[in-house]
Amino acid sequence: MRAFLIVLDSVGIGEAPDAGEYGDEGANTLAHCAEAAGGLNLPVMQAMGLGNIPALLPRGPPIRGVPAADNPTASFGAMQEVSKGKDTTTGHWEMAGLALEKGFHLFPKGPPSFPDDLIASFEQETGRRLIGNKAASGTAIIAELGAEHMRTGALIAYTSADSVFQVAAHEEVVPLPALYAACETARRLCDKYPVGRVIARPFVGAPGAFTRTNNRRDFSYPPPEPTILDRLSAAGVPVVTVGKLDDVFAHRGMTESVHAETSSAAAQATLDAAARLERGFVFTNLIDFDMLYGHRRDAAGYANALAEADAFLGRLLKLLRADDLLLVTADHGNDPTFKGTDHTREFVPLLAYRPSVNAGRPATFSGRGQTQTGARIDPARARRSRATSEADLGIRHGFYDVAQTLAAFFGIASLSRGKTLFPRSGYR
Repeated sequence: MRAFLIVLDSVGIGEAPDAGEYGDEGANTLAHCAEAAGGLNLPVMQAMGLGNIPALLPRGPPIRGVPAADNPTASFGAMQEVSKGKDTTTGHWEMAGLALEKGFHLFPKGPPSFPDDLIASFEQETGRRLIGNKAASGTAIIAELGAEHMRTGALIAYTSADSVFQVAAHEEVVPLPALYAACETARRLCDKYPVGRVIARPFVGAPGAFTRTNNRRDFSYPPPEPTILDRLSAAGVPVVTVGKLDDVFAHRGMTESVHAETSSAAAQATLDAAARLERGFVFTNLIDFDMLYGHRRDAAGYANALAEADAFLGRLLKLLRADDLLLVTADHGNDPTFKGTDHTREFVPLLAYRPSVNAGRPATFSGRGQTQTGARIDPARARRSRATSEADLGIRHGFYDVAQTLAAFFGIASLSRGKTLFPRSGYR
């Protein structure tokens, strides 16, 4: 038996109830991408029930081009994050069974953003001066300060609305081992705050034409307690992480990791794992939505990435066995049509596919609750239908329902947080 957890990094599905606390009222990554693109074409996720999810939400505008399915091929729902924050580490840790009541430390926008003692210690230990010291877009700050960095060798340090200390350097000025070593120093110095991630951001090129490379590395604060990865690996279940998850979980709890800095590489590694593994848990992050399109406010690129992910899921479904489990969700939002360049506090979609239960179920569509263009036609009817649907997982309070579901699926002890999506007998 195998379980696959696919995280569509930043694919939110509408503002969370506490979005106002984060300045994110009105954000809706999926719906706004769909409108900007003139409609999405996601036949696999549509059949699984992606278009059924908006009707569950308190403010759930339809996803243009993705109507509700009368008979979805998977179970569907949405999850509301309970931890403080809206960043990668917080989202992934919560779906792995943790909850951060206080959240990670956020640096002010600045300048300056970083405390004087942190800067002084970093410069002394690394022997390199820091420039930047403010909140900024990664591409914008290397365009602004890249030339100075190349002249002086000073490292570019910046933050964002997330709990991050980011260090950018040109690969020909600061070799990758030296940049990673500097980030390890920053990781240790940032632990006392605590900061969620220290991120190495290497780039290449000449002034006016700098580009970031795929040699990014994340140095995460270690999880404060065992995650579902730790628990499964301790129980003898092989745990394979794909994407940047080795960094997100500080290389803990995994028996194998495939570090991939693009969604296409992560998707292929996941398909390879599905073709060779007889048993185990495969945990995959598809990063392009967030890294390439959300932060850069590229709605068209985001829509294309969704179509590519949908095609990948179609290939993955063909490799699943009768006793497998597939979960598809996200870690936060990043609405490319929204203000600023930061993550957005949103509900995330949840799709759960069990071949032993769902295989052979054809999806049918009548446009219930919405038309193909996204206009709502009968919300009351949609609510009545959903109340009797076995596929409806509702709104889950806490991403950690994912971890509890994995514990039930593999037959290990229950976790202290969360509720399983199905009874323990419901995975066969």
